[in-house]
Amino acid sequence: MEKKTQFNFWYVVAAMMLVLMFQSYWQESRQIESISYSQFEHNLQKGLIENVVVRDQFITGTYKSPGESGKRHFVTARVPADLVERLNKANVEYTAAVESTWLRDILSWVLPVLLFFALWMFLFRKFAEKQGMGGFMSVGKSRAKVYMEKDTKTVFEDVAGVDEAKAELVEIVEFLRNPAEYGKLGARVPKGVLLVGPPGTGKTLLARAVAGEAGVPFYSISGSEFVEMFVGVGAARVRDLFEQARSHAPAIVFIDELDALGRARGAFPGVGGHDEREQTLNQLLTELDGFDSSQGLILLSATNRPEILDPALLRAGRFDRQVLVDRPDKLGRVQILKVHSKNKKIAEDVDLEKVAALTTGFSGADLANLVNEAALVATRRRTDAVSLDDFTMAIERIIAGLEKKNRLLNPYERKVVAYHEMGHALISMALPGVDTVHKVSIIPRGIGALGYTIQRPTEDRYLMNSEELENKIAVLLGGRAAEKLVFQHLSTGAADDLSRATDIARNMVTRYGMDENLGYVSYDEAKENYLGIPGTATGRDRVLSERTLQCIDDAVREIVQQVFGRTYAVLEANRAVLERCAAALLEKETLDEDDLRGLTQDLVK
Repeated sequence: MEKKTQFNFWYVVAAMMLVLMFQSYWQESRQIESISYSQFEHNLQKGLIENVVVRDQFITGTYKSPGESGKRHFVTARVPADLVERLNKANVEYTAAVESTWLRDILSWVLPVLLFFALWMFLFRKFAEKQGMGGFMSVGKSRAKVYMEKDTKTVFEDVAGVDEAKAELVEIVEFLRNPAEYGKLGARVPKGVLLVGPPGTGKTLLARAVAGEAGVPFYSISGSEFVEMFVGVGAARVRDLFEQARSHAPAIVFIDELDALGRARGAFPGVGGHDEREQTLNQLLTELDGFDSSQGLILLSATNRPEILDPALLRAGRFDRQVLVDRPDKLGRVQILKVHSKNKKIAEDVDLEKVAALTTGFSGADLANLVNEAALVATRRRTDAVSLDDFTMAIERIIAGLEKKNRLLNPYERKVVAYHEMGHALISMALPGVDTVHKVSIIPRGIGALGYTIQRPTEDRYLMNSEELENKIAVLLGGRAAEKLVFQHLSTGAADDLSRATDIARNMVTRYGMDENLGYVSYDEAKENYLGIPGTATGRDRVLSERTLQCIDDAVREIVQQVFGRTYAVLEANRAVLERCAAALLEKETLDEDDLRGLTQDLVK
């Protein structure tokens, strides 16, 4: 802030000097009259000139009294060689001025060089800024953004839905506030805390809240900002960052996206050399070894890919504590929605618990986007407050995509889509333990969705048995079963449903060991990391025999076929309900939960 004030001050000084120079030039131009040489000869013959100064290129002089213009000084070009004789005849005092041209001669060759150098520096700086290198003197300087307590403006009250993670970090805040209290019994606060979680769950927000609660400087930098095209720059920036933090202790150093810097060394030998990144990582490990947490320095980092971090970075004594910042449960989603609804005009009858029930799997960032989208929908409708319908429309836009009003289906396609979607809905309502149907629509959305069915979970589930998984498959196959029952042929509209149903069945066989013939063995080759993000297997993949692969394929096919038969039977028993609901859907295009409840009172379960 001080540098910015000083920079503006020198701008003011330069502007004042320019104004003074312009004023001096303007006043001088008003006092000196520029005349032709013939006028000078005329004034000389009449004896109006008091004295002159003869220069190399021009003549300046003074009148005995102000002329017609009111100016007493004049300037004119120097022309004749016998000027001295004429001045003597007119009895005019004259002098000669000897001009020194050394400065002009020097500048004549220095200025072009300086101009060329300045232009070269300007172009190089622009190139360096685009490449993220900075200037010559700042290549090895840390690019961390420093936030003070008044700049952070984030506290734990602004972070919702991650109560367990906040409880883990309260201890860090207490240490920064009162480090002497923690040293009484010889306890040592962790040197580093690694925030681990899926994207958008609030890891960076939590780190800033720690700084805001503790009231200490907060050094924030991304892991990718350390690595440059020059070898050694990243290591120099790591050293500079920790030196700055030590000089302002107690402080917090936050490295976001640590996986860009701390990827395991030698993990990808075929990709090529990584000397710069590995040198930077080695320097970070060295700094952590010499890191004294008793000085009041805490290192926070965040990543959503902990499985690729170098083991040396995660060992005890470096990142001592790992805090999981997971996607919020239903209660956490309600709290997050309340936080983001504070500055929005929400209708009084809006039940945020219903909104939270419709957003299973949403992260904090997704919920923030949802509230903003709902506010935009309400603004387009010219209403005074955001209603539950606005939230529903925002959820549909996020999940299914933008409504395609110009995508017109022919009557036959609309009929097929209506029976397809009602097949999903009726199976959801007929089977036990399946999520409640919230809305059914045949309005096209997104890229390929000709219709959609939204379900509202009654609670968050973390374990599912084989019967519940088969019911999920049945709901996915409900659309295909309805098409076969009514039209006696199949369409391409069930492609995504079949893919998801097959994935569930394959997981039942290969991951969960739910097939009696194959036994309680895991045959899954593609692993997922513990954050639930799909990934590839690490290490050597499991080799399966041809017989085992054939048995897996047979088991998956048997599960899908068996569930499809049961689904078809349920719809066949409720053919009248299916016809009635499909006709209502074709008429209204959208049916909500209350509409479906009234149409399916005689549904056979």
